[in-house]
Amino acid sequence: MTLHSLSEETLLSSRTARSGLEKLHKADLIESIPLEEDRRKNLYSLTSTDRANTRSGEQPSPLVSAEWVEDNLDEFERDNPELRLIEADDEYDQGHIPSAVQVDVTEDFNEPGRHTLVDRPEFENRMSTRGITENSTVVIYSTRQNQLAAYLYWLFKYYRHTDVRLLEGGKERWQENGGQLVEHEPSTTKTEYSAHPSNERIRAYRHDIEEALEQDAALLDVRTAEEFTGESACPIPDLPEARNTGRIPQTIHLEWTSVLDDSGEFKERSQLEDIFHEKDIYPHDRVIAYCHVGWRSALIWFVLSELLNYPDVSNYDGSWIEWGNLVDAPIKGGSDLSEST
Repeated sequence: MTLHSLSEETLLSSRTARSGLEKLHKADLIESIPLEEDRRKNLYSLTSTDRANTRSGEQPSPLVSAEWVEDNLDEFERDNPELRLIEADDEYDQGHIPSAVQVDVTEDFNEPGRHTLVDRPEFENRMSTRGITENSTVVIYSTRQNQLAAYLYWLFKYYRHTDVRLLEGGKERWQENGGQLVEHEPSTTKTEYSAHPSNERIRAYRHDIEEALEQDAALLDVRTAEEFTGESACPIPDLPEARNTGRIPQTIHLEWTSVLDDSGEFKERSQLEDIFHEKDIYPHDRVIAYCHVGWRSALIWFVLSELLNYPDVSNYDGSWIEWGNLVDAPIKGGSDLSEST
């Protein structure tokens, strides 16, 4: 039975609506999400796989290629809320892919002076002003080997946005492929974005780290080797330093760039599997990734969760900027930077 015929059946009468929804759900053509206010009731939406199949040329994958974006530029430029392209960094004004709107991860989704996520109403407001709806297919890219794009992708998934993709290789790959950049900002019509209740399974907090230290969970530090050993603080410009250097005890080190090839694209699936297996990280493990502010670890979350389909992976977005400033948190290696100032 096709989506079209099932959808027509649900419209026959209000009395058959519930039966139709159940059939759509059973056919895996819609997704069911419990309402936060009453867990006995559900929200229904098209599955990402089905929506991908309804738009010609769409890839049923969390990744799209530069060629695919080029082929669909006319669709992006129509100011159609069904399809939005986002640049997720602070270099937008220096040139961006035509039709892309800016969501500056470094400013837009962290509270002033703190690297803490904005709440659900603010997320909805930011998306609405960019002409995005909860039903939009959103394609995200950035510079910095897509770490900011991966963070924004993770944030969309945190608020259960169904159809979101990464541009493979980011802005650099677009330019290498001959894609042009423009400086003018596109005109978009404001929408009313309605976010779903947050998916707390993919976000880790301090108490999750503390519990992981007492249990058999894999804590993954994806920073540079120098950050891991405590020899240096975060090398990313303009980010605040933590009081201490070092790492969370019992963590496994895997630098985030190890999942990328020389072109900045993700390595082949078999290579990615080998990388994590060599660290004794397998699909049955509970995995928590962290870095300095949750950007680089979001990219590792993306690989594990979206490319390798690990079922229990979360991003500790508080990361070292939170843990390294705690007074009573256990730290291995490193030093107290405040003592040298």
